[in-house]
Amino acid sequence: MTDSSLCVRSKTELARDFRSNVTSLENTLKSMADGVSVIAGTENKPIVTDSEALPIRHFFMDGVYVREMTMLKDTMVIGAIHKHLHMCFLLTGKITVSNETEVVDHIAPCIIVSTPGVKRVLYAHEDSIWINAHKNESNTEDVDQLEKEIVAVSYEEYEEYIKNK
Repeated sequence: MTDSSLCVRSKTELARDFRSNVTSLENTLKSMADGVSVIAGTENKPIVTDSEALPIRHFFMDGVYVREMTMLKDTMVIGAIHKHLHMCFLLTGKITVSNETEVVDHIAPCIIVSTPGVKRVLYAHEDSIWINAHKNESNTEDVDQLEKEIVAVSYEEYEEYIKNK
């Protein structure tokens, strides 16, 4: 494909390609997951909430849930689809974030506004600390319950959520 033909492609086409490609990559990685070099959610627990290779800490306060993820250099993470507008903070490090519309390099410290319905692929160029801050209307400290409230694990699940909202 030439550069000029890429310019003619619509954002809808590019988004569709991203969705298809990232879903295929995610399924391939899940089939390869060994819990050491490739870590993936399971059918019963689709979101990875902690592992030695991807340490995650959880913080709770009235109405707010904060998730801190430490990404080691050369780690890649395919995120879930967030249902709500929320803030992300890169405290240390350098990461590249790809989604349906853009690829952006972030160098700490920085703040990112994350819009609903976006699936991101993160790559850490160096050890990095990434924080997501979410509303926690139920004030639960049950991370599995919170995950159901704040993210969808597939585009189909997200579209169903929007339809029934």
